[in-house]
Amino acid sequence: MKQPLLPLFALMAALAVPQGAQAKAGDLDIKLFATYVAADGKIDSVKYDGLSLPAGTASKANDNVTPTMALQYFVSDHISLETIAGLTQHDIDGAGALGGTELASNVKILPATVTVKYHFGADGGVRPYVGAGPSYFIFIDEKSGSTTQTMGASRLKVNDTLGAAFQAGIDVPLNTKGMTLSLDAKRYIMRPTATWHAGETMVLKTRQRLDPWLISAGLGFRF
Repeated sequence: MKQPLLPLFALMAALAVPQGAQAKAGDLDIKLFATYVAADGKIDSVKYDGLSLPAGTASKANDNVTPTMALQYFVSDHISLETIAGLTQHDIDGAGALGGTELASNVKILPATVTVKYHFGADGGVRPYVGAGPSYFIFIDEKSGSTTQTMGASRLKVNDTLGAAFQAGIDVPLNTKGMTLSLDAKRYIMRPTATWHAGETMVLKTRQRLDPWLISAGLGFRF
């Protein structure tokens, strides 16, 4: 390739993406996402076993797709604070020696999350970012699964849990008014405790490794 052509290709690549409005301190973004939640849900440890579970007992939470919304405030041209809103629902099924069983049903999770993000790039172009922050998982209306119910464990409680979130993504400008195509990936680190009861008697208590990936794509709007 002739060297004089390189600046031309660079110019064409730059023109292929519209130059957007540069984010600055005080700007507020709202992002609307479709989010794929790739859950984990493995048993980290068994704290109490009154059901005599077989050796090799394991578990896995099913994946889900859900709408989410992110609210982002720029405290400087490169640093922002972000929180998300969304609700995801999962079943926890047995694996290993418990393959084909259902341990928990309709576990709804509200991932209250705040991250501090650093945005690379400038001049209204494509802006990759990284971020991290605390997250508090709120569990709502969880139910004992069909298998654990037949074993006498009729009631399930998963404790709300504090953990951490790590994220990376990219904002691609679509116009000069702050509209962007946004791609985002978050990894959560959570260790909630799940407790099954038969009436008022505890029959099973596990520590779960709930480390989901949240992969999101959507549109951002600046105000």
